[in-house]
Amino acid sequence: MKKFVNAIDQLIPQSLAGFVSAHGSLVSLGGDGKFIQRKNLSKGKVALISGGGSGHEPLHAGFVGLGMLDAACPGQVFTSPTPDQMAEAAAAVDTGAGVLFIVKNYEGDVMNFDMAAEICGSTIEKVITDDDVAVERSTWSTGRRGVAGTMVVEKIVGAAAEAGASLQACAELGRRVNAATRSIGVALTSCTVPAAGKPTFDIDENELEFGVGIHGEPGRRRVSMKSASEIAEEMADSIRIDFDTAQGRALLLVNGFGGTPMIELYLMYGELRSYLEKAGFEISRSLVGNYVTSLEMAGCSATLTLLDDQLSGYWDAPVNTPSLRWGM
Repeated sequence: MKKFVNAIDQLIPQSLAGFVSAHGSLVSLGGDGKFIQRKNLSKGKVALISGGGSGHEPLHAGFVGLGMLDAACPGQVFTSPTPDQMAEAAAAVDTGAGVLFIVKNYEGDVMNFDMAAEICGSTIEKVITDDDVAVERSTWSTGRRGVAGTMVVEKIVGAAAEAGASLQACAELGRRVNAATRSIGVALTSCTVPAAGKPTFDIDENELEFGVGIHGEPGRRRVSMKSASEIAEEMADSIRIDFDTAQGRALLLVNGFGGTPMIELYLMYGELRSYLEKAGFEISRSLVGNYVTSLEMAGCSATLTLLDDQLSGYWDAPVNTPSLRWGM
């Protein structure tokens, strides 16, 4: 294993220190290093908090700032943050309008966020993201996994909170966005968790994992390597079949897992868009890049969110975070 590491047990705190040093105008380190928080809080605004295991950067810390999250709680690599992290983050960023937890559907995350809600004094609502169509259950989750659609929920609900929406309205909006979102991922290689020192799974050069999770969990099946067009067609079909409708406007997010160059991600975007538009979707918003990664895994995911005028407006609203910025 070759990685830029001083000591395994110092990887996360040293990485967070570098992150805050690089983006000090937007974020600060809170709770003695337990969470990243927005530097300039808006009084009377619903506070949005998310978190999860590290290794998925820029999710979640990269989306702390105006128009998205108020705090992000990073755990160890692929390990849920602890309830005290979330409770301290809630206390730090709650300015009087309550707190919304945005939680990916993994057992550890859900359990620890629930415990945090019980112990902190804030008024808490919770949105669970479960956009992965690949599997209903995995070794990490009960029900569908929360993957790249989580970032779409954070952006749209973040805009609503910035516009003054109430806690209940933000929670209902988050659930509506999640229900309108589907994702599917494919992996060409495994990733290596630094503490493990070896790849999470073995995969031959002529194979790909279809429906992989963002921690390297198994997908639907292991298949022989195919052309980009064939892979995109199967990904698009998986999303299309899972929707009740193939009509209307939609956002298409093509997300890299950390080890796939942009030249390939844009190729996949073009293929996926072509198949989805043939299926009846109108792609009116697009995003391509590494947003919800799996360390250095080669592969990508496709996320489709059905849009209406309200959701499109919130997606287009100004955002200023370390990893997402427009309209400023």
